[in-house]
Amino acid sequence: MTPVELSRTVLHAVRRAVDAGELSVAVPTRAVVAPPGPGGCGDYATGIALQLARPAGQPPRRVAEVLRPHLLGAEGITDVVLTGPGFINIRLDGAASAVGVVGEVLRRGERYGYAEGSDGRVVRLHCPHELRAVVVGEVAARLLRSQGARVRVSAEGFEPAWASVLGVGVDAVGDAPAEPPVEPPVELTLDVRPVPVPASASRELLALGRDAGRWALLHPAAHDLPRTGEEHLVQRESNPLFRVRYAHARARAAARNAADLGFTAAPGPLGAGAEQELLAALADHPRVLAAAADHRAPDRLARHLVTVADAALPFLPTVLPRGGEKPSAAHRARLALAEAVGAVLAGGLALLGIDAPDHL
Repeated sequence: MTPVELSRTVLHAVRRAVDAGELSVAVPTRAVVAPPGPGGCGDYATGIALQLARPAGQPPRRVAEVLRPHLLGAEGITDVVLTGPGFINIRLDGAASAVGVVGEVLRRGERYGYAEGSDGRVVRLHCPHELRAVVVGEVAARLLRSQGARVRVSAEGFEPAWASVLGVGVDAVGDAPAEPPVEPPVELTLDVRPVPVPASASRELLALGRDAGRWALLHPAAHDLPRTGEEHLVQRESNPLFRVRYAHARARAAARNAADLGFTAAPGPLGAGAEQELLAALADHPRVLAAAADHRAPDRLARHLVTVADAALPFLPTVLPRGGEKPSAAHRARLALAEAVGAVLAGGLALLGIDAPDHL
């Protein structure tokens, strides 16, 4: 079961409770599920009971108690534990979870974590005449579109070098969009104002080129000053961008080498340790995309890609048979996980506007 499927399962549990007369609330359109916080347990947790408590006129813990049996009856859920004021902690069937997450990634490819259809939001992101703001605004727009929003980006000024070197663009330049506002629902205008790149460092940053230059601007949080030195170009483990692209290239190489050996990927049960850590990082990808879009924070996606890469690099050498081994179901399951890694890293880098080479 993927996080998206689990979110739907939580909403179905709410619907069943409402239909049974146990809760009197409007069923929300979205249920957030995420890894448990401090004091939690299991694979995922949701605060849906805290969200519904006020409209239900009941304490959050009571709402959670109502929802618990409806969740326990769902396929793929093995246990539901309530903690704190009403957090619902969910444990999934391990084998089913692995197959579901990897299978969903392979089905969706680089669009894994994207919303299916429009969410009705209409947003205009407006940036000052400043390099980092325009790059962050453009990528924030990509993230919002991935979650179903309609987005336009405007800037108070724009330099041709930003397009020619970093490949960035906007829909309109000036105090207001060049085109008339879109039809209802009303367009929401949001300012994009990260800590700017000092004017003295702009030339140095552009000298990094498209991929490293974008990474230098997008990887730090909006309140942090970006570093513009050549450390973004070195091909060493100290460079997070290199680790992400190297992990992607290794994942693609595993698929090519497996084809040469005559076997293909098939999602299946995975081992403990590194494989489960990597699986958890992939399962968290849709939540990270949604949060990065909601907060207009591409750095959240960039840091998540580093997390995926760092979990993948120790795992990838185990994918192929060694010596006289013949490909087994375990090898096919690990190959499926490697292909999922490649898809998530390629899709994430594409949203950041950064190339993901198959060979590095």
